[in-house]
Amino acid sequence: MRKALRWLLALAVLIGTLSTTAGAATAAGSEPADIKDRLLSIPGMSLIEEKPYPGYRYFVLNYTQPVDHRHPDRGTFQQRITVLHKDAARPTVFYTSGYNVSTTPSRREPTQIVDGNQVSLEYRFFTPSRPAPADWSKLDIWQAASDQHRVYRALKGIYSANWLATGGSKGGMTATYYERFYPRDMAGVVAYVAPNDVVNKEDSAYDRFFATVGTKECRDRLNAVQREALVRRATLEERYARYAADNGYTFDTVGSLDKAYEAVVLDYVWGFWQYSLLKDCDTVPAHAATASDDEIWKSVDTISGFSAYTDQGLTQYTPYYYQAGTQLGAPTIRFPHIEKRLVRYGYQPPRAFVPRSIPMRFQPGAMRDVDRWVRHHATRMLYVYGQNDPWGSERFRLGAGARDSYVLTAPGMNHGANVAGLVPDQKALATARILEWAGVSPSAVDRAKPLAPYDARLDVRDVEREPALRP
Repeated sequence: MRKALRWLLALAVLIGTLSTTAGAATAAGSEPADIKDRLLSIPGMSLIEEKPYPGYRYFVLNYTQPVDHRHPDRGTFQQRITVLHKDAARPTVFYTSGYNVSTTPSRREPTQIVDGNQVSLEYRFFTPSRPAPADWSKLDIWQAASDQHRVYRALKGIYSANWLATGGSKGGMTATYYERFYPRDMAGVVAYVAPNDVVNKEDSAYDRFFATVGTKECRDRLNAVQREALVRRATLEERYARYAADNGYTFDTVGSLDKAYEAVVLDYVWGFWQYSLLKDCDTVPAHAATASDDEIWKSVDTISGFSAYTDQGLTQYTPYYYQAGTQLGAPTIRFPHIEKRLVRYGYQPPRAFVPRSIPMRFQPGAMRDVDRWVRHHATRMLYVYGQNDPWGSERFRLGAGARDSYVLTAPGMNHGANVAGLVPDQKALATARILEWAGVSPSAVDRAKPLAPYDARLDVRDVEREPALRP
């Protein structure tokens, strides 16, 4: 009797195993073979367009996301993503700029290094990825990290090899926050030029940076042009008013043309170091006091951009300023080279650049929590900064609890610092760690070279330029 029962039990297990195997085979057989069909078989995924690119398939997609990940039944919105598909068996790099997503095929540095796929995500509340109506209280770093988590979960079934998160500036911050809240998703994080404003009211690190960056000759040139633009305020504001009228620009959000003008001028020195190199000092007027109004105007406009603080210039970046004023923090610096009588407003807070109809309340604990987590729990995280980038003055730092994590600085580089700009031994170290985290062959890790050849169209190496004072 016992033998009979054991035989029946074994038969039942065998039948169950065969049924499961047959079911899996059926499911595998019914799975779409084409990558576009596989992507579109994901619930909530829809195609906007496919663009051809040699050696890849490139898709612009919409993905249905909850407005509130804590209460997914309370509405959804469409979030844009792009997929640069190479091979489902290759590693995947998850990229976000922290702003809008580009719909032109491009490959970030880690994607070139690992020769993989790239998924790029538009940050929530940047149009068109904005809920309607917009409940701005749902724009925070946890909700955004949860967006990434859902996209990763949706695509992991297709791209089953290792994933790495990356981003530059606000995108580097975003990759860090994603790792903080969902540390089991990614095999590694590569964060470029990521600011870390732990204590919003303490910004002396920036003042120290501007007192020593570059050379004294360059600093003096920049400071003199900035001061001269305020000395000639009345004359240049007349030109600004004509410029605004000709282009249909208005100043309702910031409050006045005068406030916008000063904000642009005070961004000038910061903007130069964020986007330029020391050699570019030759483009700055050498004798500001005797320079023409046109020379002063053109230099300030080229570096800071006189459209930046118009209503039209601010609208696209409302989500950033909202986050800066609620969680991320924003820098405030002094101007010791400018007489107090010339500065009417100083660095204006993020609240000044967000419509008053949107409520804001700062949460001082948000960045402290992330900073504490990185110091004590960072694992397989790489931070790259530029020596001459002001945003690196307040950066992420590692503590005793960090594991296989690094903070490296590219000499002489600005906000476009990358692994390629590191000194040779650090470049080799960073490249090897990225390759190992991606799970490629040990021989590739040992060579510590990018696996994909450079593509001038695909591999964007320029600074992701935003108006100054936006990371």
